[in-house]
Formats: sequence, C-alpha cells, structure tokens
Amino acid sequence: MENNLNLYHIFYTVAKNKNISLAAKELYISQPAISKAISKLENNLETTLFIRSSRGVTLTEEGAILFEQVRNAFTSINNGEEQLRKIARLGVSHLSIGVSITLCKYILLPYLKEFIKENPHVTISITCHPSLETIRDIENGITEIGLVGIPSDTGTLHYEPVCEIQDTFVATDTYLKNLRIRENGTRTSLLANANFMMLNKENISRKYVDNYLTSHQITMNNILEINTMDLLIELAKIDLGIACVIRNFVKDDIKNGTFKELTFKRTIPKRRVGFVYREDMPMSDTMKKFMEFVERHNPPHHE
Repeated sequence: MENNLNLYHIFYTVAKNKNISLAAKELYISQPAISKAISKLENNLETTLFIRSSRGVTLTEEGAILFEQVRNAFTSINNGEEQLRKIARLGVSHLSIGVSITLCKYILLPYLKEFIKENPHVTISITCHPSLETIRDIENGITEIGLVGIPSDTGTLHYEPVCEIQDTFVATDTYLKNLRIRENGTRTSLLANANFMMLNKENISRKYVDNYLTSHQITMNNILEINTMDLLIELAKIDLGIACVIRNFVKDDIKNGTFKELTFKRTIPKRRVGFVYREDMPMSDTMKKFMEFVERHNPPHHE
C-alpha cells in the first residue's frame, strides 16, 4: 500500500463528517494537521478528493469512489476487532481432536460432556479414525490433540495417560455351549474351530493382542475381522463367535451374564490410553485449558 493507513483513516473521518473541524475533534488532532494529511494523500494519488466550501467539504467523484472502498475496509476492521473482543469476552475458541470411534464413545465423551458445560463457547471438531491415523495427524500438525492407546514406542510425541484398559475375549454362553456340542470341548479344539472376531490388523488394539498371542504361542484358525469395537460386541451378543474386546467396555455384560470371559494361559496385560500432542508445537489457550481440565477430572467414570 503506497499510502499509510493513517492517511486513509483521516480521509475516512473527514468524508464521514463532511467537515474538517468535526474530524479534528474526533481524531484529537489539529485542523492544519488534517488539511496537510489530505493534501498529501491527494498528491500521492494525483487526484482531488474533496471540494472545500464555507459549509465544509464535499467528496469529488474520485473521492466518492475511494471513500466507498475505504469505508468497506474500515468496516471490516471494526468487525474484526469486535469479533476478537467477543472471543475474549465469551472465551470463544476452537479445539481439534482425533480419536477412534470406540475411544470417543467410551472415554472421550465423558470428558467432553463436562468440559463443554464449563466452556460452552468452545467449538470442538472431532475426527474419528484409527489411532495410527490420529498419531500421523498429530505428527503432521493437522490435529491439535488425540486420544489413543499409548504405543510402546512413543517417539517424539508427548502422551498424557488418563486410564488403563484391558483386552479380553468374550462370548455368549449359548455360543460356547453349541461349540462344545460340535467339538470335544478342549482348549485345542476351541482354538482350532471357534469363530474368533477381532479388529483389523492395522488397529493398535489388534496389534497389541496379536503380540500377546504370538508371545504365548497361541494360534487361532478362524478369524473374522471387524472394523469397530461396537460391532464386535453386537455380533458376539447374537452368538456369532468369540470377540476380542476391551473389558472396560463390556464389564456390565460380563457381570450380568450376557458374556462369558475366556482366558488363554493368563490374562492379557493392561495397557494405557492417553491424550497425545506435539511438544514442539505451541499450545493454544484452548488446548491448555482442555489439558488442565483433563488433569483435574482424571479419570472419568469408565474404569
């Protein structure tokens, strides 16, 4: 911009008031200073902006064209300032969170429910996809914070644990009874003939369970891969097979007898779930507020 913003502000104020004296009072500067600024702007633009008379000033045709554009510009600036004041007053802000569908439903929602009560003007966008994709988005700066199962190799990211979860195998009593009728009921026959339902191989939970099975030389012949934990649970409830699920999320079904829990040699060790973010990226005020909230309310009632 060839002319500084101050010259345009003076021009805008004079044109709005149609009087140099009134503009001088509004701007708290002298009339000669205003006349000098207008003359400088006219010289820079090589045109006449005002017609002066004893009654005040009137815009020329060129001045009217410039005023229309300058008025729009200053209106936009004023609107922007007002929005910033509103944001500061109400705490309006934004937070992006990446999370799997399962962790969103069972772990993130209890946090969000209370956080939104305390911060009703915070806009939250949630991207639901597998934890590995969430971690990649965090690394690439696409998402601010994620909720994931904490991997053994945390790399350069910061993980804030919030709870422990435990993988387990469950099935209905009906499925197990029918399986025993078809087979001789031994552990070997169960592994060889039962229909096992597990998450896809790319899933962090699946990788964790696969490592456990491999380390204990446990081989399952029939594995049906399912995309979501909720679907695994529902399919198990209709007697379709033995599902590998997170115990925390079916504890009531185990307690009331809907599911029978199966163990192989020993219980699968617990693992941690936590929020992840890049430490080398500056935290927004909203992100700081959310993490402080998590620390105050950790853990919610899901264990």
